Amino acid sequence: MAIDGIIILDNTGRAIAQSGFHSFPPAYPLLHIDALNNALANSSRTEDVDPVLYVSGLDTPSACCHVKRGELRYLSPVSGDVDPLYAFAFLQIFSDILREYFGHVSAETLRENFDVVYQLFEETLDSGGHPLTTSPNALRDIVLPPTLLHKVLSVAGVSGLATSSASSHPFASPIPWRKAGVRYNNNEIFFDVVETLDAIINKNGTPAVSTVWGRVESNCKLSGTPDLSLTFSNASTLNDCSFHPCIRLQRWSRDRVLSFVPPDGKFKLMEYRYAPVSANSLNQVSVPFILRPAVKVDEHGGSVEITLSSRLTTRTMENVFIELYLGEGATGASCIVSHNASWSFNPKSLNLVWELKTVIPSANYTFRGSFTSSTEIPRPSRAFRVRFAIPQHNFSAMKIEQLKLTGEAYKPYKGMRGSSLGNIEWRW
Repeated sequence: MAIDGIIILDNTGRAIAQSGFHSFPPAYPLLHIDALNNALANSSRTEDVDPVLYVSGLDTPSACCHVKRGELRYLSPVSGDVDPLYAFAFLQIFSDILREYFGHVSAETLRENFDVVYQLFEETLDSGGHPLTTSPNALRDIVLPPTLLHKVLSVAGVSGLATSSASSHPFASPIPWRKAGVRYNNNEIFFDVVETLDAIINKNGTPAVSTVWGRVESNCKLSGTPDLSLTFSNASTLNDCSFHPCIRLQRWSRDRVLSFVPPDGKFKLMEYRYAPVSANSLNQVSVPFILRPAVKVDEHGGSVEITLSSRLTTRTMENVFIELYLGEGATGASCIVSHNASWSFNPKSLNLVWELKTVIPSANYTFRGSFTSSTEIPRPSRAFRVRFAIPQHNFSAMKIEQLKLTGEAYKPYKGMRGSSLGNIEWRW
């Protein structure tokens, strides 16, 4: 199973960089670029474009798998018997690698560092379309991350001085995800637990679907080759887990303990689905707010009234966005909001947005407004989309119960913090 290559487009649909399609004619990547641009141009909303597009025009039909990350689009043409999820997984990994190297990834950043981008193409994907080295720690030994010093030395013609000592012996470590000879003055490791609540709420306020997806991000600054054993307080509620390759799967399956030699620096330790143990047979997580919407549709317009209340007793919700698609033909809106909140109407996406910076416990927030439409009978969306964030909070209440270190003589400092996000569809 292999993919044909990778293409990166800017927000105008022009190619910034692409891997070498050595086994295909020059028109092959252009056909896939045109197929995506035509699909985006013919769609009223870009999010409605299928992630996998059929492409014809050559002897062998193919498919174009594409994802959007920030202002860029990543394309992966595939032909033959290839699972599209294989291509999507590689696109996700490659976009993460670019973020590790450049921080903020933009079209300008990639053009300024095109030499690094093309080296990453060569090291992460072979000529046959099979992924090679995708571990950031191993890649840094082969492809130097761009720095101002490296650029100055390269321009001066003394780029050899910018080569690190580790790069002279790539893959020197017996552990592919960890460098050899790592040393820190302060030995510490931090864990960030980020959980996202995805839910669909019926008009009567009861959840139709409610799922919490979580991930554990880690930042490791430990010397030598530490062997860690990490135990969570409620590991039995974590299901459908996926792990970093450093995790020993047998130990997790047997004892629900994460046993691993961690990579150096930042990495994603695991992902999971939280399944609470409760009397409710559906095991669904409740939404941390109450929404009381009232939408009335008239000729060439309508009215919207919303009341929002928090169910939380101690935590404050932040960056709350409530959106309603007003339907084709929507021309404008006039609204009044409470508590110094803000609202906006996007004439391009036709979305009416209510934005609240903070929602404190035991407070009611109101929104009243009307909208106009060129359509005689407007057809707004039958559901609101609500997005929010809750800092220092986790739906699973996950905590570190124990962290043991073997193989080294020091005692590490450990830290953990949680945050929660929400993406709710509330029907009216």
